[in-house]
Parts: sequence; C-alpha cells; structure tokens
Amino acid sequence: MDKLLIRGGRQLHGEVRISGAKNAALPELCAALLTDQPVQLQNVPRLQDTATMLTLLRNMGVTVERDGEGNVRIDAGKLSSPEAPYELVKTMRASVLALGPLVARFGEATVSLPGGCAIGSRPVDQHIKGMQAMGADIVVEHGYMIAKLPQGRTRLRGASIRTDMITVTGTENFLMAAALAEGETVLENAAQEPEIADLAEMLIKMGARIQGHGTGRIVIQGVEKLGGCTHRVVSDRIEAGTFLCAVAATGGDVVLRHGRADHLDAVIDKLRDAGASVASLDDGIHLHAQGRLIAQSFRTTEYPGFPTDMQAQFMALNAVADGPSKITETIFENRFMHVNELVRLGANIQVDGKFAVIEGVGKLSGATVMATDLRASASLVIAGLVAEGETLVDRIYHLDRGYDQMEAKLRGIGADIERVKS
Repeated sequence: MDKLLIRGGRQLHGEVRISGAKNAALPELCAALLTDQPVQLQNVPRLQDTATMLTLLRNMGVTVERDGEGNVRIDAGKLSSPEAPYELVKTMRASVLALGPLVARFGEATVSLPGGCAIGSRPVDQHIKGMQAMGADIVVEHGYMIAKLPQGRTRLRGASIRTDMITVTGTENFLMAAALAEGETVLENAAQEPEIADLAEMLIKMGARIQGHGTGRIVIQGVEKLGGCTHRVVSDRIEAGTFLCAVAATGGDVVLRHGRADHLDAVIDKLRDAGASVASLDDGIHLHAQGRLIAQSFRTTEYPGFPTDMQAQFMALNAVADGPSKITETIFENRFMHVNELVRLGANIQVDGKFAVIEGVGKLSGATVMATDLRASASLVIAGLVAEGETLVDRIYHLDRGYDQMEAKLRGIGADIERVKS
C-alpha cells in the first residue's frame, strides 16, 4: 500500500495545472449511456474513481478508448448488460449515477447500492423516489436497486420532483433521466454546483432541452433520442481549493492554471479574510501568502456556500493560523475523522458534535498519520507540508480516488514529497 513521505517547511512557488473535475467527469461518463452515438470527453482526470467508472462501462459492453492526454471516447451503441455489480462499485459512491441513464434508455437497470468514503450517511432514497415519480418500478433486493418500466411503457414520463434535501447526485440522475423522458420534468430544490451546470451543457450538446441549470429550479423537456458530442470537463474547483489552502498554509506564490475563481467564491473570501492575496486571472487563480495567516470560522453548506469538500483542507490551514476558529459541518455527520490525525501532528482541535473548535498553534511536528477519506487525506498532506520534520501519510488510496498526481504537482512547485511503497 502506497504512502506519502513529506518533509515539511518549504514555501511553494510556481505554476500548477488544475485537472478536470472528478465530480463532473463521473456523471458525464454515465451520460454517454444515454445515446448509441460516440461521445468524446476531454480533460478527464486520471483518478481511481474515473478508472473504476470506465471499468464499469466496459463491463456493460460499452466500448471505451482512452489516451494519455485526458481524452476518453465512449460508444454505448452495443451495450449488452444494464447492470452495475457490487464488485465494481463498492468503492465508489458515483455508481448510482448509472441508474437514471440506464432506465431512461433501456427501460431497466440493476445497480448495486454504492460504497465510497465513510464520511456519513448518503441515502439513495431520494434517487428511488425521483425515479418512481417518473414512472419506474424500483425494488431494493440483496443490496441492489432493480428498476424497470411498467409493462407497455417504453419511456419514463416527465414529473415534478422536489427532493427532501439538496442532493447533487440526485439532481444529476434526474437530469439525465429526464432528458429522454416523455414530456416536461421540473426539478425543484435542485443542487446548483458548477459540475451540474457542466453536465447540463454536455446534455444540451447531445440534443437535450434544458433550462435553469445552475439554479434551484431546472426544467427539462424530454426528447426521443440523444446524439453524440464532444465536451470538455470543467476544471476541478476542489483540487484548486486544496492547492490554494496548501499555498496559504506554507506561504508562497503560485498560479493555478485553469483554476476557476468564480467557482470558489466562498473559499476565496475566507482566504482573503485570512490575509492571503488572491486574484482571478483570465485562465487561472493567483495566490500569494506570507507569514502566519489569521484563523477563519465558517459553516459548510450547499453551493454557493462553503463546500463540505473543502472543510478538512481549511481546517489544516486554521490549525497553524493565528487565533481561534470554529467550523460547523452541516452536510455529513462523520466528516471530522481527520481531527485525531491532525492532533497527532500537534494541532489543537476540540470536536463537539457538528462543531470543531481550533486554536491555531505556531508549528506542527511531523508524524505518521492515516487517511480516513478523500478530503481528509488532502488535509493531512497540507499539514505535512507545514510540519517540521517528516510526515508519513498512510492509506493514500483515498487520495488517489480524487486527486490527479497530487504529489507530482506539489513537487513541481517546490514541495519535498514522494510516494513510497510499503
């Protein structure tokens, strides 16, 4: 099992390229199931999760071609098995995104209840309720969601769907399914993340009729058939935010090429309040930080608020910032599992339910720590970059699920970091 060895204390300088967004690439790979025509995706990140999704598509009988430049060609014209088995999806929550496209195009789907990070409950009941509203019959048996159209029906039907809570994957599933449904579908309380707007733009290129994406109300007029397209995956705002926090914590001057400042308003506002200089460029983000920054309190919430996927990384920054701060986590109940590992490095953090209180310390000290989930692993890397001495981050397979060559990118801007084998 690979580990990361970090020798901390170096400022970061230079330029780093931000990859395509994992949380856009995964639903867009599934969207290729909606057509029998080839789909070409560009800027697909090299991640464990995208590799798993491509394996899943191949297992269904989809033809997949991938080059070394981030281009993936998907042809689902001869799909033979509308099933996502547990063996292939047990490590990846996004497998549920196959449900909507498969039912919409083939009238049936068998999708394993998904796995992924152990950061809290992510129920699929909203997906089931939404698909039922569109006319699918769904049962859950032996760990699988089994969906079929009623006898005599060949298409899902449009519906008005209001989820009980804002759900990103739910919005994406309904958006894809509604593109081929009969009639109009209205999604109320829809998630507004940039990745959803990017998925909608891809579907529109395929011939879908969608309005309101990027807002809380999306209206889709179903069409009988979708075609192929070429689409470039939007850049990864969470990767960009992670690098921003790394530079802010260590000090330095870095340009994030292809980073989108307009997708990170809440995070950038906090970084500026902390004392970092952040500027939006035509094709990137520039951050300059010097000395110890000022700790910032925040509350995670749905986009465009402060993202839960940036909570752990900003906590690492607060751990070495000047003064106290309070973080309120409202999205996932188990998303403070990185706290104990940060404390091993010398951080002063107290947790009470959904609140974490941090008292910034002047320095951290290197130690062996263990990643517990994807974003937690990124926070430990940031802390290791700041800590005196050597930090060894174990179980970095979590990191590989969501960051494209993170250690190579960090080395390129001056970090002393290497991957080591057990």
